[in-house]
Amino acid sequence: MTIRMTAAALAFAALALPPLALSAQTRPDRISFLLGSEHIGASGYEEFNPGVFATWTNGAFQGRADVSVGGFRNSYGDGSLAVSLALPLIRRETWGIDAFSALAWYPGNGDRFKYHAGDIVPLIGLQTRIGPTFIQYVPGGDRGVDATLGFGLTFPLGY
Repeated sequence: MTIRMTAAALAFAALALPPLALSAQTRPDRISFLLGSEHIGASGYEEFNPGVFATWTNGAFQGRADVSVGGFRNSYGDGSLAVSLALPLIRRETWGIDAFSALAWYPGNGDRFKYHAGDIVPLIGLQTRIGPTFIQYVPGGDRGVDATLGFGLTFPLGY
């Protein structure tokens, strides 16, 4: 099961990157600042998780999905990198709801997750944006965690 889940996430990310490279939009158009997290059903995690992500809105799958890349301080106190693909479910001017999938690098901590390939961890979930605020919901994840909520601020770059 672990191998199939990881293989699916890797294939998903591999499919996202070529359309991004072929996109006419070469610069990111949104920047997001991760501020923190809440680990539902668990304790002992660092919940101040500053990070920054660049997003190419409609940058993949012929304009149907967003691609983000960035880095953050993870809940174990280490630096992590991630790439994500978000599929809009509802998108309005000031709010939206997306399904997303990501691959995150948790150096030295990948084995703490139920599904992982070494230190690479596949993540799936939902995210919502209301004005400049975003919240991400990731079910499960680390062993013993029912779900993780991540939150922060996001802004268009204006060019």
